[in-house]
Amino acid sequence: MSRPEEVARLVQDAGGNVVGKTRLQKIAYLLEITGLGSGYRFSYHYYGPYSSELDSDANIAWAFDLVHREDRNSNWGGSYSVFSTDEASVTESARSRLARMAVDVDAVVLELAATAAFLSSTHDDPWRETRDRKPEKATAERVLKAKSFLKELKQIETPIALPDIV
Repeated sequence: MSRPEEVARLVQDAGGNVVGKTRLQKIAYLLEITGLGSGYRFSYHYYGPYSSELDSDANIAWAFDLVHREDRNSNWGGSYSVFSTDEASVTESARSRLARMAVDVDAVVLELAATAAFLSSTHDDPWRETRDRKPEKATAERVLKAKSFLKELKQIETPIALPDIV
């Protein structure tokens, strides 16, 4: 399967609809660190783990009509993309369960959870580092929700366990 086809599969596994490039990135990152991904490499970016390869492949997937992308204007003046496929995955694999949970969680909570998981490999206290890097987003309530979300994800049996940071 080609990398752009993998992007389409990711969207299918997430239920056929992913709102936002950032959400697409965070879902792919969580799949990677649990051994369920497609081999994307991630580095730290303002919004947390980011893969330029994934971004490029998502554009190629759209150009070849493997995924649909609708760009929309937000209430705050920016824009965002909605990725969709004609079909959603019907399997109940660990990959699809994780992806669908990540689609349903609040976008900022997902960003905080993925960021803390990413920082756990280089920082003794990834939550403190996440709060330091994202003070306006990392409210006490959102951090608790991010930890709870990761705890729920840890219930899914994956080839590689999520970092033990909850």
